[in-house]
Amino acid sequence: MDETHIAIFRGKEIRKTIHKNEWWFSVVDVCGVLAESVDAGAYWRKLKQRLKEEGSEVVTNCHGLKLEASDGKKYETDCANTEGLFRIIQSIPSPKAEPFKRWLAKIGYERIQEIEDPELATKRTRALFKAQGYPDDWVEKRMRGIAIREELTDEWNKRGVREEREYAILTAEISKAAFGMTPSQYKKFKGLKRENLRDHMNDLELIFSMLGEAATTEITRDKDAKGFGENKDAAQRGGRIAGDAREKLEKETGKRVSGRNNYLPGRKARKPLK
Repeated sequence: MDETHIAIFRGKEIRKTIHKNEWWFSVVDVCGVLAESVDAGAYWRKLKQRLKEEGSEVVTNCHGLKLEASDGKKYETDCANTEGLFRIIQSIPSPKAEPFKRWLAKIGYERIQEIEDPELATKRTRALFKAQGYPDDWVEKRMRGIAIREELTDEWNKRGVREEREYAILTAEISKAAFGMTPSQYKKFKGLKRENLRDHMNDLELIFSMLGEAATTEITRDKDAKGFGENKDAAQRGGRIAGDAREKLEKETGKRVSGRNNYLPGRKARKPLK
């Protein structure tokens, strides 16, 4: 149910996700950054084989977690937590090893702080959006959308939705009913790859996303939906409420809510998208 997050080390992307209440990082991405290999996947396969032959427990402690790839789909990827990565890094000769360790320790420490004080995560997310140049009013909508999304996923979890695939299907149902596109289709529409779709939505897109998910939460509770099937029906109904509202606005203004614009690098500033 967790989204793939992107961490940045010296301009290089490293995918990470929350597992067992701590950050787990893509080992392939880390190998790509440190070894500067043309084929990071092949580099990790060779290193993994060597570590196995040496009897190292590092490989055993890696978990296959689903992370989003460049094609927008999620694939099982070898991931390691902070402790595991420290041990893997020792096997990769690289001048970047020491600064990477310091970077990794900082991220791990911040996660511990967030567990102790959950508000810190919200503050850091808000500060990150602002540092990236997003306008304040957009940031507030985005943060509200995150809160609404968490409320919905918590409700799904209480009602028997457990598998990551089920969360993805329910999310897609809301998106299809609200915008006429699944999230993967929406990302292709906006020219996105691994980027988070909602980080590239304009104000109205964020508002209708929130409406669809908030409506789904209310319907789910009102109908006391249980299990995947009933929650899927609630997701379709909730998304349709947002879709109907969007269509009425588009008819009134003669303008489409969903736009191809995005906040990808190269734009001069992160101004409100039109």
